[in-house]
Amino acid sequence: MTRLLSLFLVLILGLSACSGLEPVQLGPDGKPLPRPYQIRPGDTSRIQFGLLDSVNSLRSAAGRPEVQLNARLNAAAETHSRDMANQNRPWHFGSDGSSPFDRVRRAGYEGRMLGENISESYETEHQTLSAWMEDRSTRDVILDRRARDLGFGWYQESGGKIWWTLLMGG
Repeated sequence: MTRLLSLFLVLILGLSACSGLEPVQLGPDGKPLPRPYQIRPGDTSRIQFGLLDSVNSLRSAAGRPEVQLNARLNAAAETHSRDMANQNRPWHFGSDGSSPFDRVRRAGYEGRMLGENISESYETEHQTLSAWMEDRSTRDVILDRRARDLGFGWYQESGGKIWWTLLMGG
């Protein structure tokens, strides 16, 4: 019986060592600390199409036409996100003084740029979209009746901070 119990204990300890789970870190209040949202290199399509679905659901509920992802707007959004990180400030002007209109034109987008939403956060794309929907000016960009195209890009720093950019065009 002791042999069987010892074998069982070794088996349990061995399996628990293989679990790969990181220990939960606790804050000063004894509650678990939030884990930073980490974007992996292969997540681009999942994030962009997931956000597109969410935006189109919001637009549909508001009686607006659906939008589609546009590669050129995505490129302009990604470039601006990286530039904001380099400048270490969320704002609509590039380090070279460019406006959103300039960046969209440079990316080769032939439609009309209608609006840009930006954010600096540690939040997911859906939490960021939710925050944008709570503010009238950023909500108006997302729900613009004239919009037909969406661009979405980000840059994540090594510490986890994410610089988000959403562009709407029509």
